[in-house]
Amino acid sequence: MSYNCEKLERSTQLVLSIRTKTSVQQLPQLLGESYMKIMQYLGEKGEFPAGAPFAGYFNLDMQNMDVEIGIPFSKKLLEKDDIKTSEIPAGKYASCIHTGPYDKIEPAYNALTQWAQKNGYETSGIAYELYLDDPGVTPPEELKTQILFLLR
Repeated sequence: MSYNCEKLERSTQLVLSIRTKTSVQQLPQLLGESYMKIMQYLGEKGEFPAGAPFAGYFNLDMQNMDVEIGIPFSKKLLEKDDIKTSEIPAGKYASCIHTGPYDKIEPAYNALTQWAQKNGYETSGIAYELYLDDPGVTPPEELKTQILFLLR
């Protein structure tokens, strides 16, 4: 599969998120539980998401991943328990779209890494995945995920 990689500029995006550590094996369950918890809180506040759910990855330790799981929103809300207000920072990002199952995303990461190196960009080590489709509705082979590498 080939990937159309590009550099883009993003504005700061407010998010409600849960930041934790987990193993890659526990990640799918943790993602589902966290999104449900955040959506329930947004519902209690009468608010709606302002963008696609995401996961931010702050290391590549597959047994002790530092991950932020969240949903964008449009105005500052009070924090509740482990749900915190945060942001996806403004800045320059390397980006590509992966189409297919989440567990087959590694080639997109490799393509984006190669593209960034080839074009002289240095990545910060922080990656975001924006989940553009609902996996409860969209077949796995059609799921679209935007991958973002924050550039230095």
